[in-house]
Amino acid sequence: MPDTFHSLTFELTTGTGEVALDITDRCTSFLTTAAGGRDGLLNIFVPHATAGIAVIETGAGSDHDLLALLRDLVPADDRWQHRHGSPGHGRDHVLPGLVAPHATLPVIGGQLALGVWQSVVLVDTNRDNPRRTLRLSFLG
Repeated sequence: MPDTFHSLTFELTTGTGEVALDITDRCTSFLTTAAGGRDGLLNIFVPHATAGIAVIETGAGSDHDLLALLRDLVPADDRWQHRHGSPGHGRDHVLPGLVAPHATLPVIGGQLALGVWQSVVLVDTNRDNPRRTLRLSFLG
């Protein structure tokens, strides 16, 4: 790989409930080493069929609002054809169609170029799998 590409894989435990978990600090920490003060792109990818990545405001209730919206749009009931796992688990497999399993964000001078109130979050509604792998990749 050229010196302008760096990648890191790590695992997180999300627990047994729905979560919008802020991973901005993990992204920022990765860029400290990977970007080395350069401009480029950060790609965040979650290789799971039941999780996604969002860029939203956290801490003021928007993260909880996102989860509530997903519960309203995609209820955990018996309507889903995908039926293994806990009741309503089929809706977790629809989630990546609404909240993509990736995001690509600008990096300027080695810093994540987010807006003032933006954070990067892992969105996970799957109560059956509390372990998640994430891949961060920097292309300078």
